[in-house]
Amino acid sequence: MELEKRIKLDLNSAMFAKKELEVSVLRQLLAAVLNKEKEKRFKSGEEKEAHLTDEEFMEAILSEVKKRRESIDLFTKGASTDLAEKEKKELEILGKYMPEQMTEEEVEKLVKEAIAKVGAREIKDMGKVMAELMPKVKGRADSSLLGKMVKELLVG
Repeated sequence: MELEKRIKLDLNSAMFAKKELEVSVLRQLLAAVLNKEKEKRFKSGEEKEAHLTDEEFMEAILSEVKKRRESIDLFTKGASTDLAEKEKKELEILGKYMPEQMTEEEVEKLVKEAIAKVGAREIKDMGKVMAELMPKVKGRADSSLLGKMVKELLVG
């Protein structure tokens, strides 16, 4: 749980430096992690604490990132640029804890490999291609970019 320790240390540093936005974002992230731990404990039926695996912890971060991206889109469409900017700053803070993102070239290569592997020929095969891709790129590539690229390669 190196990542969790790093986040808690960063939270303490942000509190000491009076960085209100960073404190808020990191507290929200730790609350999301705590909720995931409670959910895991409830599902397993155990009385003692349940700790998240690194993968589950990353899922909590990805969930928070996804919320910010969706909010940015909605605020941008609704012409609330000040709120969109705030969400972008929050996304930037969360980005420090994400795995290194893949380049478009790397994503395109994986998409082509997945299309070949599942034998996709038409747009209706998109689900099969995405199912093949998602485990390989989880957290390292934006799913909207994947979907767009798969569509382009299947249609084009």
